[in-house]
Amino acid sequence: MSLLPELRYPTVGELVRRARALAAHRPGLCSLRQVGTSRAGRPLHLLSVGRARHSVLVVAGAHANEPTGGSTLLALADRVLRERSLRSDTSWHFLLCADPDGAGLHVTPAPRTLLDYHLGFFRPAGPEQPEWSPSVLPPGRLPPETRALLRVIDEVRPYLQVTLHATDLGGSWVQLTKDVPGLAEPFAKSAAELNIPVETGASDAAGWPASGPGVHVMPPPGSDPAYPSTPDDARLSTWYRAHRYGGLTAVVEVPMWASDLVDDPAPHPAPAAAMRRLAHRLRQDARQVDDVLAGALPRLTGPGGPLLRAARWALELVPGLADDWDRPPPAGTTRAHVVSVDAFGRRLPLRAAAMLLRVLRETDDRAAPRLERLVVSWSDAFADRFRARWVPLEHQVEHQSRTVVAAARHARDRVV
Repeated sequence: MSLLPELRYPTVGELVRRARALAAHRPGLCSLRQVGTSRAGRPLHLLSVGRARHSVLVVAGAHANEPTGGSTLLALADRVLRERSLRSDTSWHFLLCADPDGAGLHVTPAPRTLLDYHLGFFRPAGPEQPEWSPSVLPPGRLPPETRALLRVIDEVRPYLQVTLHATDLGGSWVQLTKDVPGLAEPFAKSAAELNIPVETGASDAAGWPASGPGVHVMPPPGSDPAYPSTPDDARLSTWYRAHRYGGLTAVVEVPMWASDLVDDPAPHPAPAAAMRRLAHRLRQDARQVDDVLAGALPRLTGPGGPLLRAARWALELVPGLADDWDRPPPAGTTRAHVVSVDAFGRRLPLRAAAMLLRVLRETDDRAAPRLERLVVSWSDAFADRFRARWVPLEHQVEHQSRTVVAAARHARDRVV
């Protein structure tokens, strides 16, 4: 059975069926069990391989719009079963999908273009994201998916948790909650071999120190945030749960579409002016989506669903973020960082527009055509500006798999 039938992203159901087949084929080594239930009643499954004392936990599907992780998880499980050395002193645990409800709402398993991707787009509001909700919600209000993930971490006590992510357009990078010496070299080598750019100035890791190109380490407590408007704190996320047991978390990002503009480490010649332009465009684009939303809201009946909540949440981030970008950037701001911010500034209103478009289409609202024109033009402009080129799915999976294995091997050296 091919791991990647038709070279498309598998559904959650397909992930479960493949994991069940592995467990049935190797019952002495594999087990599959339900470890929780989503808000909508969908099961969360954990595939475990091996019974060694030390463990690695791999999490897929934390963001519904980042589907590469499911394919990578299957490839990793097969590799661990084939390579005895990977499981000789380490047990591997694979959470098949951290957010099955979200995965059911993101409906582009085989996108051909960025427009295809956005026409089926869904990414939940921050408080509804399994990994991120502890950073914005009190413990008593955490969603069941988050509680299930925390229980798994407490049970397997991983020396390394890896969470698999996939940016729509850009390059590959790694975020670490503690440094993993030696990881940067195999990460960069893999990216080069597969023609995947390394995103050296990822806006997600703005202000983080780097242990190598594209490998970013969370700054220590008390550090000033790069973007003061963001209300969350990564140290409260599920990424930090492994620290209770002496472990750490690696977030491994791969691009669906690559841009060779994201790896330029040279200082930007005029970063302040560039950032102000990006802030202005962000406000302008978001205002267009806000205008459509304000006009359509009186015509929308009933409680707002997850698509509408997510669109509104994305728009609410814009004012503070644009203000952050208006502030003088730090000395040495690179071209790569400004390019990454450019991508993020295009991404945020486009995603809000795409999710709102789906809401308006459901009711055949008269504002839908106007919003569709925005989604089409912004998707095309995004692809053109960044010279988007599709990264073959097998390359996305191979690079992410290699990086996970390298992280596991190098992080293992930290275990006493």
